[in-house]
Amino acid sequence: MTILFLVRHGETTSHAENRYAGSSDVALTPLGLLQAERLALWASSQQIDAIFASDLSRAVITATPSASALGLAISVNSALREVDFGQGEGLTSAEMMAAFPDIAAQFVAHPATSPLLGGESGVDAVARAWKALEQIAAEHPSGTVLVVMHSTLMRLILCHALGIPLDLYRSVFPVVLNVGITTLSWTASGIAMLGYNVPVNWAPTRDTP
Repeated sequence: MTILFLVRHGETTSHAENRYAGSSDVALTPLGLLQAERLALWASSQQIDAIFASDLSRAVITATPSASALGLAISVNSALREVDFGQGEGLTSAEMMAAFPDIAAQFVAHPATSPLLGGESGVDAVARAWKALEQIAAEHPSGTVLVVMHSTLMRLILCHALGIPLDLYRSVFPVVLNVGITTLSWTASGIAMLGYNVPVNWAPTRDTP
């Protein structure tokens, strides 16, 4: 059994206005950097064997304090990066509705199967990220792995893992906290979600009953 701790990166400069960062490389805020340090405090209480991160800097920077605390290298994997929102990159929902209302409306109604112009569908994003997670689990069949990634991709992965239609990811998983801990048990016979969106200040250690 592999334990995967899926973690969203720290707060970014796009957070306050709720802009779609997607595959754009945006910076962490001072709070985001502090959140990364808090994640490291939590991680240091865990028996973590490996750390993986999306190749976007907000994920790598979030993972770095944990890697330092644990004495581990970060394995950077581009397959774990956020969904590419195409022409929606850097825009708010309201700005998208004003700029391309028909496409934006389809995206709102079917966010995983109706991508924004020039963007990536949620279906395609899950396909590439799922392969990466399968490989991680195969490399650590009895290990515990910290994976620092992104909000939309994580929710899509959870829907796929639990057999939920991908277009429902927003309603089923409406919020992903910055550096919240989502825990998956990954086995050959199936995947179970052991915890979702647990704040690091309250997250139990691996040995907590």
